[in-house]
Amino acid sequence: MKTNIYNNILERTSNGKKHFALLIDPDKIDTSGLHEIIKSSMESKVDFFFVGGSLLTNDNLDSCIRLLKEESDIPVILFPGNVLQVNARADAILFLSLISGRNAEMLIGRQVIAAPMIKATDMEVIPTGYMLIESGKPTAVSYMSNTTPIPHDKDDIALCTAIAGEMLGLKIIYMDAGSGGINPISPSMIEAVRKNISIPLIVGGGIHSPEKAIENCKAGADIIVVGNSIEKNKNLIKSIADAVHSI
Repeated sequence: MKTNIYNNILERTSNGKKHFALLIDPDKIDTSGLHEIIKSSMESKVDFFFVGGSLLTNDNLDSCIRLLKEESDIPVILFPGNVLQVNARADAILFLSLISGRNAEMLIGRQVIAAPMIKATDMEVIPTGYMLIESGKPTAVSYMSNTTPIPHDKDDIALCTAIAGEMLGLKIIYMDAGSGGINPISPSMIEAVRKNISIPLIVGGGIHSPEKAIENCKAGADIIVVGNSIEKNKNLIKSIADAVHSI
């Protein structure tokens, strides 16, 4: 199994460097907009493209990944909402287990279905403990996954969940407030999780400014993920990338 991307993340995080991942939802971005995002991402030295969504209603995933690969050398990592979002063109896949919920389908059920499909590709597989954090309103991912997020102010539940994920052998923890959330993940929760795990920590959801990105990085996030904000203001790509890479 390939580990190039994951090993690169480990090496950089061990040196205190932070990463910026741009989340691309193929449903929400047209071709002209994607050209613009790719150009800006290359100029801003974005580290990764995460590609996926809670629900894809258009058949744009393959063409989106193909364009990302043709026009950039930024690694493309699948962030799949379901088994239909497996695509061999990507460089890697976050093999997600929704450890914050109690829905067996999201813990292991759909992974069993996807595993042989993924194994038949050349993608790097990154086992990821996915944790939904309550953000002030229901989100698409909480609805589609039929799970209850970890309460916004329950740092102890978050850190114990992350510890369990690492003990189970997962290689990355991904804390997500979901797109469109009112409350971003608190710095205290990020810090509590960071202090209790030794694997890389991804944080996404509710990051609308360079200042918030810096705050999350200083609290302990190794990879900052931004999606919804970029769709509304593409100028944020450079400002947030510069902020993350300045840490």
